[in-house]
Formats: sequence, structure tokens, C-alpha cells
Amino acid sequence: MTSTARTAAPPPPVPAELLPRTVAVAMDGNGRWARARGLSRSEGHRAGAERLPELARAALEIGVRRLVVYGFSTENWRRSPQEVAALMRLSEQALGAQRERLHAMGVRVRWSGRPGRLWRGVVRELRATEELTRDNDRLTLDLCVNYGGQAELVDAMAAIARQAGAGVLRPEAVDEELLGRHLYQADGADVELFLRPSGEHRTSNFLLWQLAHAELVFLDVLWPDFERRHLWEAVRIYAERRRRREGVVPDLSSLPRSSTS
Repeated sequence: MTSTARTAAPPPPVPAELLPRTVAVAMDGNGRWARARGLSRSEGHRAGAERLPELARAALEIGVRRLVVYGFSTENWRRSPQEVAALMRLSEQALGAQRERLHAMGVRVRWSGRPGRLWRGVVRELRATEELTRDNDRLTLDLCVNYGGQAELVDAMAAIARQAGAGVLRPEAVDEELLGRHLYQADGADVELFLRPSGEHRTSNFLLWQLAHAELVFLDVLWPDFERRHLWEAVRIYAERRRRREGVVPDLSSLPRSSTS
């Protein structure tokens, strides 16, 4: 069966009550994908950027309502100046090229991260994408650009400390709910499913607070090769784990499985 035929297949019939509402994805493996093909890392990043609409379409088709994707981390600044510049140019171009496609799909795009150090053109494209798509409600796509889980917690705690120092907040009022309201997306629910392709088994400073109770799924596929079926396979794994944990919902063992090779 060809890759095209597999991609065109419908998603597995996972019961609505077993679907994760929020899925986080670490888009990983661009460099290794490029190296295996004798291409530059920049070409790997470009191929990876083209998979974002495919991911959004996969979420829409199976019924996921919110995606959070790791686009550019605070640690990525440690890469070579040439690679960082290529990533900034690609981010600017990809946002401009994909904005209308995501808008036509009914996707609301939001940006999470620190504006400092980002190229002004990237910030401009992020803001323009947010503005264009702000009234869409089929799927929320949170783009984490210049984002780090530790940085997000530091920023949240700094904001709380400023309020306490100004006398508008009592220290004893600080709890999990209050801290959650000071995260970049204060209305975002906890992540229920974390998916990382590429075969790496770590979260890499992504959504440290929001992943506290998430199911973690790692797939051995490089991000530029990612297809809709890979998200669906991760959702099926999540649903099966939840069924076993709760013990009160239908057995999913007979549902079709997607190849991830």
C-alpha cells in the first residue's frame, strides 16, 4: 500500500469519551531526516514546517480540539548563528504561507513564548496569524515559539511575585490554580497526550506544568515523515491506556492500528 493511500484512510473510530482534548507535539527529527538524505539541516527544517497543516487536519478529522506544538525552544538559541538565522527566516516564511490554509480549516492560532530575541518579522507574522484566526473555533493551535517550560514557570512566578510585592496578592493565596492563570495560555487545559516523534524519549523542557498528568507516547518516525495516521495511532494508544486505567469503557484492542515504520 502506498503512503498516499495510507494517508487517505479514515481515522480509527475512537469513542468520543476516550479522545484527548489537548494534545502536545514536539516536532523533532528534522536534522536527522536531512542528514540521512544528504541535505542541509535547513532543508530538513523546511520539510518539517510543511507537516504542520497535516497535523492540524489529523486533529480535526479525529476530533481533537486543541494542539500545542513545540516550534522553536529557548534552547535553540544555542545552535549555530547560521542555523538560527535559517530557522528565523523559515518561521517567517512558513507562517505567511500557511496562515490562510489554517484559517480556511477553521483553526485558531495562538502564540506562546517570549518575544525577546525573536526577529521582528517572526513576531509580526505570529501576531498577524493570531489576528486573522482569532474567531475560529474548530481547533485551537498553540504555537510555542521561543518557548521553554522553565522560562514559562519563571515568568509566571515573577508576575506573581510582583503582585505580592505590590500588596495586591497575599502569599498564602498562591496555589496551583493561581499559578496556572499566570501561564502563557491561562485558559488552556492540562495536556492529556504528549506525542514525540523521532524515537527520542524525553520532554525537552516542553510544558513542564501542563504535562503533569499527561500520557506520553513516543513514535519512531522523523517529523518530516509525519502523517495523519501517526497522530491517530498516538490517540489510539492514549485511549487504550485510559480504558485500562479506568476499566469502565469499551475495549479498543480490535481497533485498526496504524503502521509507524
